[in-house]
Amino acid sequence: MNCVEIKNLSKNFSDDIALKDINLSFEKGKIIALLGADGAGKTTLLRLIVGLLCPSGGNIVTLNLNPQEEKEKLVNFIGYMPQKFGLYEDLTVIENLNLYSKLKRSDDDFEKLLDFTTLKPFKNRLAGNLSGGMKQKLGLACALLGNPELLILDEPSVGVDPLSRLELLDLVKKSITKNTSVIWSSSYLDEAFSFDLSAILDKGRVIFSGNTKLLGNNYETFEKKVIELMGGYQAHSSLVAKNYHIQEYSEDCTVVADNLSKKFGDFWAVKNNSFCIKKGEIFGLLGPNGAGKSTTFKMMCALIKPTSGRGFIMGVDVEHQATKVRRYLGYMAQKFSLYTRLSVYDNLNFFAGVYGLYGKDKKEKIERMINIFELNEYKNTLTSLLPLGFKQRLSLAAALIHQPPILFLDEPTSGVDVIQRKEFWNHIKALSNIGVSVLVTTHFMDEARFCDNISLFYDGEIIALDKPNEIIKSAKAKDMNEAFIKMIKNKRLENES
Repeated sequence: MNCVEIKNLSKNFSDDIALKDINLSFEKGKIIALLGADGAGKTTLLRLIVGLLCPSGGNIVTLNLNPQEEKEKLVNFIGYMPQKFGLYEDLTVIENLNLYSKLKRSDDDFEKLLDFTTLKPFKNRLAGNLSGGMKQKLGLACALLGNPELLILDEPSVGVDPLSRLELLDLVKKSITKNTSVIWSSSYLDEAFSFDLSAILDKGRVIFSGNTKLLGNNYETFEKKVIELMGGYQAHSSLVAKNYHIQEYSEDCTVVADNLSKKFGDFWAVKNNSFCIKKGEIFGLLGPNGAGKSTTFKMMCALIKPTSGRGFIMGVDVEHQATKVRRYLGYMAQKFSLYTRLSVYDNLNFFAGVYGLYGKDKKEKIERMINIFELNEYKNTLTSLLPLGFKQRLSLAAALIHQPPILFLDEPTSGVDVIQRKEFWNHIKALSNIGVSVLVTTHFMDEARFCDNISLFYDGEIIALDKPNEIIKSAKAKDMNEAFIKMIKNKRLENES
């Protein structure tokens, strides 16, 4: 028996064909991974399944109901967690649960659900003030209200650290019965590998559907096969680096944090953080959600003032010469920080102007970024309408457009498909090779191997500072993912004892 049946489905948005000739059936009681490149049609397909969009052609049956004609019946049997945080950030955790409970007409035990998701200590905190991992847990809790027969999760683990991802996946598996079906759209192939079934989309078409293990019995084979199905990836010289020109400089440490600390009320977000980044070095700042990574970035960019300590960029004091400091930096923020009501081209044009570019040079650099990051199709599209992965491409393009000697990249590959992640890092490594210093955060631990040095953060403090291989060795782990989880778990236990 199937929970979803799709026949000859198509969906058009004006002249844009989002989905074409989709034929899929999802078996009941299984966890299904929905994979595909950015813009492949994953979110559109999920919205059609739950009845938020109407198809241009073909048929969908969800839990034996027509999702367009019988949406009011269907809503009682499904839980849907959208890609964008679909909760109310100005309401508390408990207020969000109350609201969604009324909408679903459910009578769930909130205390049990709060305990289950470890959100009980934060039930009176505004949703907007939760860390990324906590927001995802709250979104999941709301989707689980009413014990749905079909749980649909659109990129639930985007921007979530490895330990929280593991906990989120464990929460889902423990919360469902053998008859519950789960469709999980994901950018993380390691979690998809653990699911029963997989469906892969490419340019609006199905290129694979079936048992996940048909793609390989071990993860390395699985990843290789998925990449091949999505068109493959061949490393090549970076066009960004090829056309990148940075000024000569003699500073040994281009970026210095000297006992930086930041306190918000009674809460220490960062405590005595110190590091030095040399010319051409890729320095990774890793840690769970809420560890203080983004706060460190903001202090080093002169966006917030430290409570104590100092930061230096190219030998210049960050706090006292902020304007001069920013000329040296390209900053890609964790949350999409461009103008959503401007088009792709207008955003690049605006930031190029802010960074002092003008005339022919400005126009050439804008066109180059549009071509390199394959944004031509969306050149005149409002950024609010871009798929998540394309928003990340635009953010990176804006950070690079003035060719700064230092890059601050806060989760640059969050929500980006596996092929584009490889392309992003191809550019980052090539820029490092020509002398650009990079401070980067990531929740993809396979990317940590590209860093020269790593600072592992927990609860605002550095708990490890070394080369990736040395951190793995000291944690007695097989890879960086295992090292991260082990070290964070040990630190939690140490703090609780």
